[in-house]
Amino acid sequence: MAEDTRQYTDFYAQAGKLICERSCEVMNAPRAEALRTFSALGFPTKKVERYKYTDVAEDFAPDYGIALTPLEVKNLPYCHRISEAPVDVTPYYNKLADRQDAVVALNTMLSVDALVIYVPRNTKVEHPIQISNVLKGEQDTMVNRRILIILEQCAEADIVITDKAVDQMHFLSNQVVEVFAGDGSHLNLYEVEETHLLCTRYSSVFVQQGRDSHVHHTSFTLFNGHTRNRMDVSLKGEGSGVILNGCVIADKTQHVDNNTLIDHQVGCCQSNELYKYVLDDSSVGAFAGRILVREGAQKTISNETNANLCATSSARMYTQPMLEIYADDVKCSHGSTVGQMNDEALFYMRQRGISEQEARLLLKSAFITEVIETIPLEALRDRLHVLVDKRLRGELSKCEGCKLCK
Repeated sequence: MAEDTRQYTDFYAQAGKLICERSCEVMNAPRAEALRTFSALGFPTKKVERYKYTDVAEDFAPDYGIALTPLEVKNLPYCHRISEAPVDVTPYYNKLADRQDAVVALNTMLSVDALVIYVPRNTKVEHPIQISNVLKGEQDTMVNRRILIILEQCAEADIVITDKAVDQMHFLSNQVVEVFAGDGSHLNLYEVEETHLLCTRYSSVFVQQGRDSHVHHTSFTLFNGHTRNRMDVSLKGEGSGVILNGCVIADKTQHVDNNTLIDHQVGCCQSNELYKYVLDDSSVGAFAGRILVREGAQKTISNETNANLCATSSARMYTQPMLEIYADDVKCSHGSTVGQMNDEALFYMRQRGISEQEARLLLKSAFITEVIETIPLEALRDRLHVLVDKRLRGELSKCEGCKLCK
């Protein structure tokens, strides 16, 4: 057994019976396998390719209290606790999640409940579904979240997942999301993190797409401590398409690592990926995006871009866009840039009476706008423009610990 996993395996030995009693059979069934995987592998080190930019063991080392409270789902259309879902979830739960990832295995081992979002075939959800995760408590706490999203044939939905923290404690959230997008379905999935410097967030999202399905996923990290996002997409049906966009604003000592995989398994599919980072102070950003085009996946079209702005000399960005192609009739491109403030643009704005601070803010905002403008949901797009402006002006950090507006 790896030493860095001992506190969690010891906890499961003591609380495993209680976890199973508070959960349901479909979640209990894979726990033994998850325990064996987690115990054998230990937390991934930086020698593991997909974790090379994040010290996982350090993030999970503190002695957190572990929340074992079942979900409360109230008046949310199409949302259900897993034990009350209107569809048999056995063919879906834990079928996409990477079973050889110790962080995912830990979630499978410790999650008590899961949120199921189920949209029947030919159903268009008229209003966005918003899932708000609020971290609060009087002690350092670890939360394991599980979300299962099922869109049947020709279903359509907009889903917004937000993370916030209202208390100044150390919080660790370990989230696993599995998404099944059926033939002809359309899903817009958004994740927005606004926590604080004491928060650590691990999120692993796994998506499987059927024929002619379309998924648009956008991730915004506006305020955080340590964040590691994993996004895996399997294009299994011809004519399917995916858009992955991300935006990161980080300063102080914040750390944000986005790791993506788009797996083109069949032909005539399309993917577009755009991630942008604005890094200030001594913050650290990392992006690793792999596009895999399998043998036989002809007529693939794929574009991947990672653009990064380091506002100080002490900010660090690690970028690794990757293309792996085993088909010959494809159109694929990838690229990355890391740069600093445009001195000519700053000079031009200063000559017109704009202060240096305001000029820098405007350049940062303009840099990020490209990602925001790709969002089809107008209300969210407008809200993000406001939040980004507040974030760049330092107004979000001023609100840390304040509960008046929560």
